[in-house]
Amino acid sequence: MARTVSPDQAGKSSGFRLFRPILAGATLRERLVACLGALVGITLTGLICGLVFGQGPHIPLIVAPMGASAVLLFAVPASPLAQPWSIIGGNTISAFMGVLAAHFISNPVVAIGVGVSLAIAAMSLTRSLHPPGGAAALTALIGGPAVTSAGFLFPLFPVCVNSVILVALGVAFHKISRRNYPHVPVAAPANTHGTADLPAPLRVGFNPEDVDAALVELHETLDIDRADLDRLLRQVEMHALVRMQGNLTCGEVMSRDVVTVGLESSAERARELLITHNIRTLPVVDGAGRLAGTLGLRELTLHGDVGIAQVMSEARTAGPDAPVVALASSLTDGRTHAVVVVDGDRHVLGIITQTDLLATLTRLLSAKAFAQPEPVPA
Repeated sequence: MARTVSPDQAGKSSGFRLFRPILAGATLRERLVACLGALVGITLTGLICGLVFGQGPHIPLIVAPMGASAVLLFAVPASPLAQPWSIIGGNTISAFMGVLAAHFISNPVVAIGVGVSLAIAAMSLTRSLHPPGGAAALTALIGGPAVTSAGFLFPLFPVCVNSVILVALGVAFHKISRRNYPHVPVAAPANTHGTADLPAPLRVGFNPEDVDAALVELHETLDIDRADLDRLLRQVEMHALVRMQGNLTCGEVMSRDVVTVGLESSAERARELLITHNIRTLPVVDGAGRLAGTLGLRELTLHGDVGIAQVMSEARTAGPDAPVVALASSLTDGRTHAVVVVDGDRHVLGIITQTDLLATLTRLLSAKAFAQPEPVPA
C-alpha cells in the first residue's frame, strides 16, 4: 500500500537531506544568517580598506585568511576560536611569526613549517588560538612580492587592520540580528547567602572536576567554552528529568487560592499579607488582575515604606501545562522561592513553591520505588 506524504512532510524531508549540519545546534536559518553576515563583512572590509589605503598590486586589499575568519565569526560566533581577541590577536601574531620565520630562515620549505608551528605556539601562549592564523603565517611566507616588500609591516596592514574591521562589522551585524557576540558564557550559579557552600544545583550531580576528568579520558579538545559545556550538561540533566518524570503538570500541582496584592497597595499591606499567611512570595497584580511582579519581606525590608512598584521583583512564571519538574532549576537557584502559574494574558492561575516541588518529587520517587518489582528469592 502506497504511503501518502504531505507537502509539509516532504519539505521537511528534503530540508533534512539538503542540510545536515556537522555542528550540534546548527539550523538552516542560522546558516543563512551566517552567509549574509559573511557577504556583508567581507565586502565591507575590502571596500573600507580600498577606500582608506588605496588599491594596487603593491597593496593587498584583503588577505585570504579573512575568509576563514569570517566562517568562524558568522557561522559559529559562540566558539572560543571566533571571539574578537582570537581573530585580531590570532591573525596578527601569526602573521608576525610568519614574517619572522621568512626573515631568519632562507629555506622556504623549512620556513613554512617553522612559521605555522611558531604561530600555533604564540597563539596558545597568548590565548588567541584562531585556525585562520595558520593561513596568515603562510601568507606572510608565500604571499608574493607585495607581501615580501611589506616586511614587518605586513602583520599590521593589511592583516591587523582587516581583522579589526571584520570584527567591528561582526559585532554590529550580530547585534542587529540579535545574536550574542562577543559571546559571554553564562556565569555559574552563585551562593546568594554569603556562605562558603556551593549553591544547591552544584552540590548534587556532576561537578567541574567530573567534567575535567571526562575530558582527560576522551583525549579530545572540544571547541566549546568550559562554562558553556557545564551549562549544556546541566540542561541535558534537566531535559532528561522532564522526559522521565514529566507527566505531572504545573496545573495539577499548583496552589489555586493565591494570595495577591494590588500594585497600588501600600508596603504595610503587603507586609501584613506575607506575615499573616506565612508565605515568602507575594504576587503583585495590576488593576486588570495581570501579574506585574512578586514581592517578599526581603524587598520590603531593604527598601522601606516606598511604593510596591518600586521594590517588587520580576516574577518567575510558567504555564499550566508545563511539566512541574521543569521548575527545579528556578526553585533551586537560591533566589526564587515560588513560580507563579499564569495564562497567556498573565492572569494568575496558581503558584508553586519550593515546598510544593519537594512534595511532588517525593511523591514521584515513592511511586517509582513502589513500582519496582520485588526480587525473587533464590
